[in-house]
Amino acid sequence: MRDKENERLVFEIKIVHEKSRKTYGSPRIAAALHASGIRCSRNRVARLMRENGVMAKTKRRFKITTDSKHKFSISPNLLNQDFTADIPYQKWTGDITYIGTIQGWMCLVVVLDFFNREIAGWSMKKRITRDIVIEALSMAIWRKRPQKGLIFHSDQGSQYASRGFRKVLQKHNVIKSMSG
Repeated sequence: MRDKENERLVFEIKIVHEKSRKTYGSPRIAAALHASGIRCSRNRVARLMRENGVMAKTKRRFKITTDSKHKFSISPNLLNQDFTADIPYQKWTGDITYIGTIQGWMCLVVVLDFFNREIAGWSMKKRITRDIVIEALSMAIWRKRPQKGLIFHSDQGSQYASRGFRKVLQKHNVIKSMSG
């Protein structure tokens, strides 16, 4: 008897879920079911949703990865929107993003070669610090061994403008370029 009731309730849950464009979770679905005269608890709705793989879409929170309000010096924009390269190891870029993992949100930094869009180096950590960009660049330099004159382009974030990052660039004769 209870199985038949649950089956019928799951059917009603899926209808409400579809009508909400899959945005409603168990509290809203339970409220919508109550409004239409179907009596059930929010916990029961949550359990049935979970058992039947009915989940609400969630909006990803926007995370700011660039801190441009810092005391470090800014390099000129040497690329001026020319994100192409004629040969490997001529122009590289770096970027920071967040990746959702089982362990929670992680910061991923990649160093990309503009010639073939190959990832030359990367680093992943829980927090954005200058160390994460230094590790990604160091990996790229160690793996690819670029010649003197390589241009590394990035945004004006504090990690890329830091003294430690600039020291690594200088040590390997890499020219710094930054977008506005």
